[in-house]
Amino acid sequence: MRQRARRALSAAALTLGLTLASSAGQPQLAHHLASFRWQVDDPAFGGFSGLEVSEDGSAFTAISDRGHIVSGRFRREAGRIAAIEAGPIAPLRDPNGRVLPDHVHDAEGLAIRADGRIFVSYEYQHRVWAYLTLDAAARLPRPEAFKALQRNSGIEALAVDDDNRLYAIPERSGALNRPFPVWVYDDGTWTETYEIPRRGGFLPVGADIGPDGRLYLLEREFTGLGFRSRVRRFGITHDALTDETTLLTTTTRRHDNLEGIAVWRDDTGAMRLTMISDDNFKPFQRTEIVEYALPEPLASPGRSR
Repeated sequence: MRQRARRALSAAALTLGLTLASSAGQPQLAHHLASFRWQVDDPAFGGFSGLEVSEDGSAFTAISDRGHIVSGRFRREAGRIAAIEAGPIAPLRDPNGRVLPDHVHDAEGLAIRADGRIFVSYEYQHRVWAYLTLDAAARLPRPEAFKALQRNSGIEALAVDDDNRLYAIPERSGALNRPFPVWVYDDGTWTETYEIPRRGGFLPVGADIGPDGRLYLLEREFTGLGFRSRVRRFGITHDALTDETTLLTTTTRRHDNLEGIAVWRDDTGAMRLTMISDDNFKPFQRTEIVEYALPEPLASPGRSR
């Protein structure tokens, strides 16, 4: 074995050892309920990077990083997903109603307002578009900060609160010791209102505002041997994210490449985290729907403006 190969294997083994050690013994506030592998015989199926779930957990919408959108329903048995009934996988369109070409179709973040308006963030040409219907997009203002984002590391996470404020979080902050910025779109203007501290090698990939009014952030780390996932939760005030709590940190390859998250309450009042994986259209990866529960209902802290 060549020396370089030995060093690579040793580094990989060390990474795995540190990953297992760092995850072992950490209290998990969320506990795993079930994972469902979703398969559809359609060349457009896969690559899911954003997820929204209805308030009761029965219906969903997902987007893919090849510029497609699909909606459907979960069929549950004993509270766990047993089957998925989905509609057609449809292409997202530009403001002129045209199907997006390959070089600008990388949809990453998804948020749906209470009135049904859909927001989608795109990479490469970093932007956020809104959809009143799926026939055509409406452009949102594109601030200079978006244009400066790293290639293939744009707005990965979107979320919308009860006041219709839209939150946008990039995958990278630009430096290992720099917090992730959080832009808020309100009254036609983007403002860098919040920041999220970087902790370890995890990067934001999905977000949602839960029914408790808190921000839930899904993060991913690639270790060289597979993916790890983490979910953090934050309270929201008028100028800061507070009460940072880590709900979940997985070991490498516990799940596939989780990228989308939705938060809802089941009929017992318990909070559920539903997440979807991006299989990158690779045969050795999988599309899975993963669900976790927080063991007790959480009191809503409200939001201070």
